[in-house]
Amino acid sequence: MDPRSEVLLRQAELFAGPLLLAGLPSDDLLGQLPDAQGWSWHAGDHGLLEARFAGRNHFGVSAPQTPAQAAVLFLPKSRELTEYLLKALAALLPGRELFLVGEKRAGIERAAKQLAAFGKPRKLDSARHCQLWQVRVDNAPPTPDLSALAQHYSLQLPDGPLTVVSLPGVFSHGRLDIGSQLLLEHLDNLQPGHMLDFGCGAGVLGSALKRRYPDSQVSMLDVDAFAVASSRLTLAQNNLEAEVICGDGIDAAPFELSTILSNPPFHQGVHTHYQASENLMRQAAKHLKPGGQLRLVANSFLKYPPLIEQHLGACTSLAEGKGFRIYDARKN
Repeated sequence: MDPRSEVLLRQAELFAGPLLLAGLPSDDLLGQLPDAQGWSWHAGDHGLLEARFAGRNHFGVSAPQTPAQAAVLFLPKSRELTEYLLKALAALLPGRELFLVGEKRAGIERAAKQLAAFGKPRKLDSARHCQLWQVRVDNAPPTPDLSALAQHYSLQLPDGPLTVVSLPGVFSHGRLDIGSQLLLEHLDNLQPGHMLDFGCGAGVLGSALKRRYPDSQVSMLDVDAFAVASSRLTLAQNNLEAEVICGDGIDAAPFELSTILSNPPFHQGVHTHYQASENLMRQAAKHLKPGGQLRLVANSFLKYPPLIEQHLGACTSLAEGKGFRIYDARKN
């Protein structure tokens, strides 16, 4: 059981009625709280919860309109996303209770200050290196407009400017990260055909691919519903068309791909998490056609070449800068 869930269950009498659990972990919490419903925006967590508690977990970027006497937000990493989610939940709960739970090292005490916009917050519990906070929603906000919270920025690329639309919680929100910047400078000599941007985030690489290789089919894949929504907004902003998929890792990708391009994720919340990146390297060959290509950027300290060569083929280092390195390999 996730330690945050354990803290909730220490106060189980508060959560006996209809309850909405937002951003809940994929553990047995729904089993322990039979009147609760979940709301996920992580495709992996949603899939695991749906398999065990069919019909009790909602998926997407908008709060489900499900009857609830109270709601609990499991603290996400992003302060901007936390603000959006708290407002979305508080808008559903005038005069009712809103709870916030999270790890101390994730900044739960700082985040709890955001509850003051709705009423007088109080700390209910501190255990398992986590804290649980509560506020009665005396000042219910209007339902927030997610699109109004998007940040726009422009990239000057060789084939013209590209406008990026970034939503709260998306990787490198409102700015271009160093790894993607390096990879954008090395989009030449890719295999045209069906190209995939794995871990697409706000859609920077996938949109640039479609511009550079307009006759190719481009798919974009991310585990996070907010990233998928951002990618769709970025495509629309630049009058581009591509398939955008919300799925849990490379297993959700199409087959017979000509190219997989990626700035793969290695953080999940406050934790370092390499599973999605390592699965990409282990499984890329299944999704590439013969002669298909994998090109990715990663921190220089990560020992990815042996893993790529074990499962795909000879790996070449194309470029290096500012602590990042670009690797290129082709399916044997």
